[in-house]
Amino acid sequence: MHLSRRALLTATGATALLGALPAGATARPGFPRAHPIRRIPLQGAVNVRDLGGYPTYDGRRVRYGLAYRGDHLARLTDPDLSTLDGLGLRTVVDLRIPLEVGQDGADRLPAGPVPVPRPVTDNGLFGRLLTAIGSRDPVRQEEMLGGGRAAAFMREVYRTFVTDPANRAAFAATLRDLADPRRGPLLLHCTSGKDRTGWTSWLLLTLLGVPEPLARADYLASNTFRAAYDARLREELERAGLMRNPALIIPLQEVREEYLDTALEQLRSSYGSVFRYVSVGLGLDPRELPALRARLVPAA
Repeated sequence: MHLSRRALLTATGATALLGALPAGATARPGFPRAHPIRRIPLQGAVNVRDLGGYPTYDGRRVRYGLAYRGDHLARLTDPDLSTLDGLGLRTVVDLRIPLEVGQDGADRLPAGPVPVPRPVTDNGLFGRLLTAIGSRDPVRQEEMLGGGRAAAFMREVYRTFVTDPANRAAFAATLRDLADPRRGPLLLHCTSGKDRTGWTSWLLLTLLGVPEPLARADYLASNTFRAAYDARLREELERAGLMRNPALIIPLQEVREEYLDTALEQLRSSYGSVFRYVSVGLGLDPRELPALRARLVPAA
């Protein structure tokens, strides 16, 4: 069952379903346009943060302590486990494919959270990266990643967030989990916590009525949180003789506006609007969106 566009917007109060304020509209007086991201400091992961605190179009704020995003949790230390335990997590959704889990390891979690494997295809990105680095061949690495090819590949990955039915099903299931109070506080993650996790988080914030510039800023913040770690990885690849030009992997390490815009262009091409992507592409029941908002955005 699918509601009309007007009915869905009325039910959710989320004009941000279309990614922008309505024509001629302005934010409320005194409307806060930014907020400090609440990062969870961990030794074994660099991109774990709370999705709460963002202001919505109607002057409310997303609740803290219910929805978290992150990179993989396989290398958490004992103190990290104590930190996660303090969050009261009850569900951890892992968007990695089996190849990534096999390479990096399963999540290391405290007692309590239920791990939920929910792979979203990376369109071969992880395997491509391993192949390029493992070849140790500068010529082959240039052929695979140079000349804008790495960025072009990333754009294709983002298109699959819209075009791949299994991916859409995984995103829908995660949004349903976030709307379900029985799931408790939930953390979703992939390997780097930036692309599959970034798209899911952008979509969640948009559905909650967070203005597009802030939802986009949350997506782009991965570059800040991952910068030092990613730079060290490039240095190690060069030092180990695996890559002569490790800068070739920068387009694979970063999030970029062009990547998000590629997904949005595909969304508009395939569905016309975020509303139809959610209701038709993801198949979310119209009752689930008000439930999502009611759980994650407190009443005025």
